[in-house]
Amino acid sequence: MRLKADLTLLLVSILWGSAFVAQRVAGQMGGVYYFNGLRYLLAALVVLPFVGQIANLTHAPKAQFKWMFLAGFLLFIASALQQAGMQYTTAGNAGFITSLYVVLIPIVLFLFWRERQHWTSIVAVALAGAGAFLLSTGGQFEVRAGDALELGGAVFWAIHVIVLGKFASKFESIGFSVGQLVVCGILNLLVGFFAEDGITLRAPILFAIAYTAFLSLGLSYTLQVWAQKHTPPADAALILSLESVFAVLAGWLILDERLNLIQLFGCVMIFVAVVLSQVRQWISGTIDRDHLIEGR
Repeated sequence: MRLKADLTLLLVSILWGSAFVAQRVAGQMGGVYYFNGLRYLLAALVVLPFVGQIANLTHAPKAQFKWMFLAGFLLFIASALQQAGMQYTTAGNAGFITSLYVVLIPIVLFLFWRERQHWTSIVAVALAGAGAFLLSTGGQFEVRAGDALELGGAVFWAIHVIVLGKFASKFESIGFSVGQLVVCGILNLLVGFFAEDGITLRAPILFAIAYTAFLSLGLSYTLQVWAQKHTPPADAALILSLESVFAVLAGWLILDERLNLIQLFGCVMIFVAVVLSQVRQWISGTIDRDHLIEGR
């Protein structure tokens, strides 16, 4: 069962990584808010059948709706910044810079909750910052606008994960997920109504919506929840961090995106930083499973 769970998480990381390619295709066609709105609402419909009892969601306590709205709002900001960045950067860059949310979590906890952090977190932030700079500039000393947007999204992914771990963990997880997906989808459509002219549902856009909704969000989330019940949180964190690696591989195989040696070195630095940021928790065995539950 343990091996099966680990392989399932590996599949999840592959689906998450490859989803950056689908989002990149949509980004090149100008899709941001309508694209996000449609895929998140569709994902909510995909996950809905896995909610134990619909009555449990409709009769949820008021506190749950409050935190679902906040989580959905953070998801909306993070996903909007991520998708907007896709118009100006590669799938590989987006995948690695998004993975920085793992490194940023200790920083956000210190700034807003005054939680003291281990020295490894400081080293991880320094490594990640240097790696992100090398990845984005490629030695040209000019940060891409798309990469800056992805970094902004990573900040909000980090805050979103903290909210899930600190406040959402007391509620039924899949029902909560459906709620935040709906909020995120509706907010994206509302902003899209005022900010975008519309969306042309051509084949590439429809494929990107379906792929990210059914596989990256719906199926992957459901598989992740099951797998994390049968594998240690430390193992899950390491396997899921491979998402960024698969984003680069998918971008290379499908979109022919290539990285120079400096950018590859930046990727290695970011990956080491992500792993290092989890070292203390791995040693003590205190990684919170809810911190690993993240929507794409």
